[in-house]
Amino acid sequence: MSKMYTDAPVKLALSGPTMGARWSAVFYGDPLGWHDDLRLALQAAVDQVDRQMSTYRRDSDLNRLNVAPVGAWVDLPAETIAVIEAALAIGEASGGAFDVGVGELVAAWGFGADAREGVPDGKSALHSVALKNLELDAAGRRARKRTPLRLDLSGIAKGYGVDRLGEVMDRFGIAAWLVGIDGEMRARGRKPDGSAWAIGHERPVIGERELMGVLELEDVAVATSGGYRHCREVAGRTVSHTMDPRSGQPLDNGIAAVTVLADNCMAADAWATALLVRGLDEGVALARRLGMSALFVDGQDRVISTFAT
Repeated sequence: MSKMYTDAPVKLALSGPTMGARWSAVFYGDPLGWHDDLRLALQAAVDQVDRQMSTYRRDSDLNRLNVAPVGAWVDLPAETIAVIEAALAIGEASGGAFDVGVGELVAAWGFGADAREGVPDGKSALHSVALKNLELDAAGRRARKRTPLRLDLSGIAKGYGVDRLGEVMDRFGIAAWLVGIDGEMRARGRKPDGSAWAIGHERPVIGERELMGVLELEDVAVATSGGYRHCREVAGRTVSHTMDPRSGQPLDNGIAAVTVLADNCMAADAWATALLVRGLDEGVALARRLGMSALFVDGQDRVISTFAT
């Protein structure tokens, strides 16, 4: 039987594994095209991010820095340097609410690649602030630790991976697309019918996937951070994987989730965490001061928006 062909573009979707989740790419094109080259290029882009920045891969560039002696310079790829540099800048701009130096803290509370059981004592819960204790030589593509420090780029690397997916779509000359890794997304242009890309805004409920609303995206990235996504029981209480670097404790400030829209997904990813940690009053004030579009959802499903009207 022969295949039917039409000049009208059809919706196409590609996906694959990455960073313990899946990447996806949606676009419109030739229904007879297999797009194997595009799929391979997209997978290669996120594989590179994983090789460089994963905390789960012992041979990643990030873990080479983590296990290096204090004071020793470690050569790093330009991409890893750029992500760490952005993380430190957002850490400073957020007043320390975003800190990639929380790797030891994350493990002490039972999360991540080196998760430990039980309730951490005061000593094991200590962490080093990356902004003060990591030295970057961006021009020389190297970094060194001033004190013992374990970096964790989980709050920014996935967003960066989404941006890399977008770069591949642009390189292949695709005018309109929607790419994502888990809940971090980035959109270019509009669909052929002129409508924006629509994605679900999830209700922050532990163990459930329920739609709270819909966001329409055009030439923008979006990321959500919330304690409901990854949590565990510790000594009879539910604790979040998101750490408050200022207190050394799992986040518990009454905010269920924060969603941020930004020009790129790396920034949206990191700022979603930063604003979540800052809490409702401080987070909303900071987002408004910076002109940032964000949605805050508190424990009673109340939504506070800083979107421009």
